[in-house]
Amino acid sequence: METSLRYSGDSKALRIHAKEKFPIDSKTHLQVHGELDTRAGTPSNFCAMIRHFYPDLLTSLGVGLRYDKRDKVRYTLRGKKSSPVTNNGLVNFVVKGRYDVDQEFKGRKSEGAAEFTFSIFNFQKDQDVRLKLGYEVFEKVPYLQIRENNWTLNADLNGRWNIRFDL
Repeated sequence: METSLRYSGDSKALRIHAKEKFPIDSKTHLQVHGELDTRAGTPSNFCAMIRHFYPDLLTSLGVGLRYDKRDKVRYTLRGKKSSPVTNNGLVNFVVKGRYDVDQEFKGRKSEGAAEFTFSIFNFQKDQDVRLKLGYEVFEKVPYLQIRENNWTLNADLNGRWNIRFDL
């Protein structure tokens, strides 16, 4: 199980996040993840999704259910396509999107982004760094992610930010 501690400028509360992947076959798994808000003592979100990977196309698709404390239960569909920019695979161009709909199929929410990822292995001894520069299409906002081993910092030009520590 993957677990992490997360904190964002929006919620001002430490959240505990856990994710588990249960294999169905070599290219498909059930992914379950959830988050506990330590200030409220309640789950802030939960998602169960079947994800299928197309390794020859560097693509994944997922379909499932998600719950969060604001929007309650929603059906979700997501996809991601990665394309190497360099021969060594250290620079990639990624296009990803998600579409959520409520139980009555009325309330809809879309997310989509295009991003470049830059991986630097052994930036310093035993230190790997990944940099993402992206643009969220529906909100029309650029964003940045800096990841160093277990630490991740996300920020966008609207002033939103969060930090994550993988346990």
